[in-house]
Amino acid sequence: MFVRRRHAVAALVAALLLTSGCGSPASPPASPTTATTPSPADSDAAAFAAAEATYRAYVDALNAVDLADPSTFEPVYALTTGEILESDRKALSAYNSSGVTISGRTEVRQVFPHSVDGNVAELYVCIDVSSVTLTNADGQSMVPPDRDPVQAMLVTAERDTQLGTGARLIDVVATAEGPTCD
Repeated sequence: MFVRRRHAVAALVAALLLTSGCGSPASPPASPTTATTPSPADSDAAAFAAAEATYRAYVDALNAVDLADPSTFEPVYALTTGEILESDRKALSAYNSSGVTISGRTEVRQVFPHSVDGNVAELYVCIDVSSVTLTNADGQSMVPPDRDPVQAMLVTAERDTQLGTGARLIDVVATAEGPTCD
């Protein structure tokens, strides 16, 4: 059963109150030296690699956000589409206008392939948000005292060959399903 905390920055916040990541993108599978038709397993591996690279780039972009400087939001937006893009825009703008500050970094701890359906791949991701803090304009922490330091997320990405990572995020939600995060 999914515990939905809607969309990236909303999941950023849910995740900032859940997020803080980084890491280098996974290397894509080596391309064959002879012309062959890719097997479904090759396609699945490529979809998972693109989804993981995109999520890691997204977390890196979130780690680089300065809530006082809206120009730092653009790399986050570039990796998302649809509702998650709109949700991120609203959340980051609201934080900016209300004087919220963020510190710390999210770290991607574990990534588990979940499913592929055509151009859409899902991953379970464990992120360490233990060092991430959000502070309101009055200097009060916005982080719940009982926040788990490691959060489980379900990441959904759609292949997009126009993007350097090869995918765009469609959804990022907290989840109680999937592998256990360490």
